[in-house]
Amino acid sequence: MDDIKATAETASGAVAPAGGAVAPAAGAAVSVRPTGLAMKRRGPVAVWLGLPLVTLGIYQLVWYYKIHKELQEFDRRRVLNPTGSLLVMIFLGWTLIAPLISFHNTGKAIADAQRAAGLPVTCSPAASTFLAFVFGLNTWYMQRQLNLVVAAYGDTAPGTEIHLAA
Repeated sequence: MDDIKATAETASGAVAPAGGAVAPAAGAAVSVRPTGLAMKRRGPVAVWLGLPLVTLGIYQLVWYYKIHKELQEFDRRRVLNPTGSLLVMIFLGWTLIAPLISFHNTGKAIADAQRAAGLPVTCSPAASTFLAFVFGLNTWYMQRQLNLVVAAYGDTAPGTEIHLAA
């Protein structure tokens, strides 16, 4: 007759000899909190009105590139193309539809960043889109929503590695 040995089944489904310890099976996921880089706090009114007036609109393009780059570095699980977003604004800004789609996608990226920071999602992609028609207030709105994410990490310096909540 075959020898029968007592076994204990672990939570991962691996079978171990009774009384023995089992290492996680190859390929088993180990929970590790994702990390990213902290973003920079900016003044919403300065982003919306002040700096674009002083720079004849150039700052708004610089800001748009920078927030996309910071969102990409904040949550590396999300794929964003800062250069592509900027090129849409430069070369397709006259089409009206392309910038509105880009603003909508930026609103979704900000909402994802709020979710990753463990905050309640308050950024509406629709508001990010339609406030463009109200004196260009979408930049003010998006920067305010980004500042909520920055505030969730306190006085952390921009570019510092942080742990994401989700």
